[in-house]
Parts: sequence; structure tokens; C-alpha cells
Amino acid sequence: MTEIKVTPLGAGQDVGRSCILLTIGGKNIMLDCGMHMGYNDDRRFPDFTYIAQEGRLTDRLNCVIISHFHLDHCGALPYMTEMVGYDGPIYMTHPTKAICPILLEDYRKITVEKKGETNFFTSEMIKTCMKKVITVNLHQVIQVDEDLEIKAYYAGHVLGAAMFHIKVGQNSVVYTGDYNMTPDRHLGAAWIDKCRPDLLITESTYATTIRDSKRCRERDFLKKVHSCIEKGGKILIPVFALGRAQELCILLESYWERMNLKVPIYFSLGLTEKANHYYKLYITWTSEKIKKTFVQRNMFDFKHIKPFDRAYIENPGPMVVFATPGMLHAGLSLQIFKRWASSENNMVIMPGYCVAGTVGHRILNGARKIELENKQMLEVKMAVEYMSFSAHADAKGIMQLISHCEPRNVLLVHGEAEKMAFLKNKIQQEFGIDCFMPENGETSYIKTVHNIPLDTSLNLLKRQLVPAEETEEPDPKHLKVLHGALLMKGSRMQLIEPAAAFRELGIDEYELRFTCNISTEEEGSVSDTSERVYRTLLREFPRCPVQCSSDGSISVGESVLVKVSGDEDCKNILVSWSHQDEDIGSHIQKVLRPDA
Repeated sequence: MTEIKVTPLGAGQDVGRSCILLTIGGKNIMLDCGMHMGYNDDRRFPDFTYIAQEGRLTDRLNCVIISHFHLDHCGALPYMTEMVGYDGPIYMTHPTKAICPILLEDYRKITVEKKGETNFFTSEMIKTCMKKVITVNLHQVIQVDEDLEIKAYYAGHVLGAAMFHIKVGQNSVVYTGDYNMTPDRHLGAAWIDKCRPDLLITESTYATTIRDSKRCRERDFLKKVHSCIEKGGKILIPVFALGRAQELCILLESYWERMNLKVPIYFSLGLTEKANHYYKLYITWTSEKIKKTFVQRNMFDFKHIKPFDRAYIENPGPMVVFATPGMLHAGLSLQIFKRWASSENNMVIMPGYCVAGTVGHRILNGARKIELENKQMLEVKMAVEYMSFSAHADAKGIMQLISHCEPRNVLLVHGEAEKMAFLKNKIQQEFGIDCFMPENGETSYIKTVHNIPLDTSLNLLKRQLVPAEETEEPDPKHLKVLHGALLMKGSRMQLIEPAAAFRELGIDEYELRFTCNISTEEEGSVSDTSERVYRTLLREFPRCPVQCSSDGSISVGESVLVKVSGDEDCKNILVSWSHQDEDIGSHIQKVLRPDA
């Protein structure tokens, strides 16, 4: 029996700062290395002292795997590699490697250049960090070292997002990162082989949510947008540069075209061009519809959506603005929110999850007065709407993945404790498997039991799977015990006939035999009793050769011998067998004993 250990350094009963330390088959793997959007102090990054109290982490980790480019999954990577110290391999997909440094640099500018924070990574550190990255293709098996292999699968969620199947010997783990089980307008649904891992580590952001129809949500969203701009109001939609932003842009673009609307739609300057460039570059990662229509018309070439300039904030009249970042915790989206919050005509639509501690989280929980960083109070009069266009799997999607993947155990991360506890009970009841939900810094130990594959001879199978004493066809669902000699040759194991093993090894064979005497006072001659025993054995063992020799002894199978001796009044039946035919010998005793 072996053991898999999992310690969340982030995202343990929490959303944000995903960083999971996995120990499997003696290998240490870090799954994601994110930052927490709700903190501006030391809690922003994972506590790497869990791995090593001091010194570099290279000797303690075999590899780092990044599931996708969102900062809560990759935001601490340059800090770990360049400031704490790690020179080992980092694996991610091609789109993730392309987009990661752009988002990291954008966040660095906000944090360092605008907020003036220290103890943060530099632009040079981001570049050096990305040089350590090894890119992976979907379904490509990567041999990290002699024992450890990883394989990426499509996760939906955002461009380049991947689930990873990690294997060391017979032990295996699937880490989902963030994923979506339903396709949307610009990305396909997550997909993975039925790999039956020992452990599935899955996100549980929406552990208790089952979303309504996507069409109803889209219709409701468009209705709210149209109603607000008709009244002359401004609409702020905080988004991250890639993901939901493109989904909602495609939705509004087609609606504006259909309704012939002239109200301007803007997107944060700079990031949108880069984002759309990468969607065009990695078109194979998008939805089937986009791939099919790409040659005729690129859906990311927007006609109605223009780059936003900060000067437009004060412009009169209605407008729709997509601004980053998505949780109103910094940057342009927060700046616009401050300016527009005081008007009842305006609206902010939050299209996804907001981490605790962010302005987005506070207004979604009903706060109408927000304390800003400079201790100023902001009164929120604008309408606040939450419309889940989240690209995370809901409760139904999580259960669907578990059902398809067939893991032996499940571990929940990236979710809120109460919701996780509800989902944990549901998983245990529905699938009858263990489910874990460790806190940050808490280690879960998962016991794993494995079968050892071995070859066996056909003769041995035939003789032992259909024993001579059985008169009916064997039940394929009924477990059988095989007796044989286990022979190891290199990494290959064989179960063979003992005689064949002795020959193979050049060892003399000694036979161990069992003998039993059965007395009977049956009348008649010895030959009559022998004849009766012979007929009984023929009836009892129809699948096994039963032969009578000239000296009156009866042989059954390969080693069993039955001989009758005595006189007219008292007979002695001797039954002798070798250990491999113990079942036959025992059955003969039961049949021939007078008291049977």
C-alpha cells in the first residue's frame, strides 16, 4: 500500500492563490502558483516555507505545473522562481506561456508603479521566469524524469487552460485547475480520458450552484443592458482581459448588429488587441463554431467594440465599457466604478466570481458604502447586478466529471468551506468514495492499493478456473484463487505451473502428498465396492479424467489416487492427493464418507 500526500498552500477552503503541493511516488509537484486578489500584504503569495524553511526550492520540487494564465493560478510564479529561488522545470500549454507574462506585467505595473509597493517582482524577473517554462501540447505525454510523466487535457474555461494527468508508476492523480463542462460561444467543453486515477483534485468554486439555461442568462443580460442605455445610463462590466470578456463581446456584438444600435461599446485599451491576437493565433483552442467560420469571418474582429480611453470616463450619454480587472480590486475598472457609482442611472454588471476582500465581493453582498484605500467613503447609488457568465464548472459539471473520470478518491480545492462540505457529502453518498477538503497548510493522506499485472499460462487458467469438482459453468463475477509459482524476470511477472518453474530454475521437485483412509462396512466384494466408487467419481467429476487401472486403483485428474482394500465385511478406501489437487481430494472424502 502506498500513500499520496496533498497540502494546499493556497485555495484550501478558499478561492484565490491556487497552489497545491502534491507528493506522489516520492515525487514533489507544485500544482499552480497563484496570488490572492483580496490581500495586499504577505498573504498575497503562498507560504513557501512549507516546502523549505530557507534556501532555494529547486532541490525540493520535481516540477511545477501551471493550469492556465489567470493570476490566481500563476501570479506568484516569478516571485517563487526569482525571489524565493527555483530553477527546475515549469510546465504549461503554449497559449498560457504566451499570455501569462502579459498579465503578470500588467499587474506588476498596477502594484508597483501606481501603488508604489515594494517586495514585488520586476519586469526582468518575469522574463527570466518564463525562460524556465517548457510548453506542452494537449494529449502529449511528457516524461519529466524516469518515473514521472504528465499529460494535458482540454479544460475549456479560458484559452489554453488544461487539466493534467500525473502518473508515477501505478499511482496517478488528475488535477483539473479551473474547467468548464459546458461549451460556450468561444470555447469548447472540458474533456478527459476515462483514466480512473487514484485521486481527482477538482476545483469547487460553484460547489452548490446549478446554473439555469445559458440562453435565459444571455437574454436577461441583453435586456438589462438595453434597458439601462435606453434611459441614458452607463454600464460598467468588470472583466479579466481574456475569457468572459470575449464571450460577452461576441454576445453584445451580435446583438448590436441585430438591433442596429449606435451606443458605443468600449474595451480597455491595449489588452484587448493583445487578447484578440492570441485568440487568432491559437484558433485551434476555440469552439467548433469559431474554427469552422474562421476563414470567412473572424469573430474576434469586432465592428461595434472600440478601444477605451480614460478621457471617455467623463463623456456624457450612454455607453458600455468592459474594463479590467474583473473583481474591482484595482486598475481601470475600479477607477471607472468610483466615477460612475454615484448616479442611479448607471449600472455595474459583475459577470463572475469575486474573491472575498475585493470591492466586487463587497458590493455583491449588498454594501452601499465602500471604504476606499485612502479612507474615503464611496456611496454606491448605481444598480449592481450579478449575472453568472462564469467559465467554472457548476455542481452538476463537477459530478459529471467525477462520473466520467471514475477516480478512487476526490479532493476539493478552490472553493468556500461550507459549500465544499455540502458537495463532499454529495460525492460520498452518490459515488461511495472518500472525499477530502483540506485547509491551507493541512495535509491530506490518501492510501492507494494497486493490482500487480502478471502473465499466466493457459493450462493453469483452464485447470484452476474450471476445477474438476464443479459441474456447472463458472460464474465470471465470482472471484477465484489461482495456485501457482510466481516467477519474476526483470520487470515481468509470471504465474506458472510449479513443475514448469522447477524446470526453469533447474531445481529438483519434491512432491508433498496427503493421504486419508475411509472405513466402510459395506457388504460385497472389494471389486464391487471399487466399481461403485468408480461410478460415483465419474458422476462427481464430469470435467475431469477418471480412470480405473488393472490393479483396481482409480486415478482422478493429475495426482489423485483412490484404492479399495479389505475383506467381505470391512473395506478400507485410501485417498491420496498432492497439494495442488487439494480441492478434489477434499471433495472425494466428503462424497465417500459413510456419514456424509
